[in-house]
Amino acid sequence: MSRVKRFFRTYKPFTRAGMQELIAYRANFICFLIGEIMSAFIMYFVWKAVFLSTDSETFMGFTMEDMVVYLFITFLTGYLTYSDGAFSVGEEIVDGSIAMRMIKPCSFEMCFLFQELGNRIISVAMIFVPIVAGVEIYRYAVSGMFRLQIGFFLLYIVSLLIAYMISFYFNVCYGFMAFFFKNLWGTTLIKETVVGFLSGAVIPLAFLPSGLAAVLNFLPFASLSYTPVMIYMGMYSYGEIAWRIGLQLFWLLVMYGVSKLVWRSAVKHLAVQGG
Repeated sequence: MSRVKRFFRTYKPFTRAGMQELIAYRANFICFLIGEIMSAFIMYFVWKAVFLSTDSETFMGFTMEDMVVYLFITFLTGYLTYSDGAFSVGEEIVDGSIAMRMIKPCSFEMCFLFQELGNRIISVAMIFVPIVAGVEIYRYAVSGMFRLQIGFFLLYIVSLLIAYMISFYFNVCYGFMAFFFKNLWGTTLIKETVVGFLSGAVIPLAFLPSGLAAVLNFLPFASLSYTPVMIYMGMYSYGEIAWRIGLQLFWLLVMYGVSKLVWRSAVKHLAVQGG
């Protein structure tokens, strides 16, 4: 127990720093949040036009109600699982501050993780409840009954937490590429676009050809967004949920192992540009 207490005592200041950082730059946080919400509403009107142009009440197995829930829960999931570890590592390499972080008697990635957790605590408090409440009020208004299933909701939370850890280690692995390329700004734009599509954040993977959808469902990107959202919507049976969460845990272990391997190789190529 003392080891656990020592662990959390070591990294607790990083969580506090993450919370203070978000509060200090709250205007940036609010503007970013507004921009993301506007993007979600733009997609809502796009899909509304798609459904209005069809003669059927369903499109690829989704009703308009399903599509609205999918869009806003995807936005919520993507926002809460987003990790800027790649950006943070790249910036520290550019300005030279990574040298000071590397000599500290603590884990390199754990510092980033607990700092991000500080950000997420405030983000959850500010947007999680309002968006979930708004989605469920919409579902009740459309269907006339309470649609949230507590079992699926709790499993969604579990899947969401695993998705965040996969995203964190994936972005840490990508961030370590800055040891080789020195600047990741351009490739980050490509990475975000590709991951957005492969994770189902742009369009549901169910809308893709069956063969391609099967492959993408197995890849780690589906675990970032599509899997948690489909669990929330009750699109999976409990047996399939167990398989999906097991697959998430598999990819989490893979990403964790890859991050360790990449770190060992990357530090040998450290060439600080600033500082």
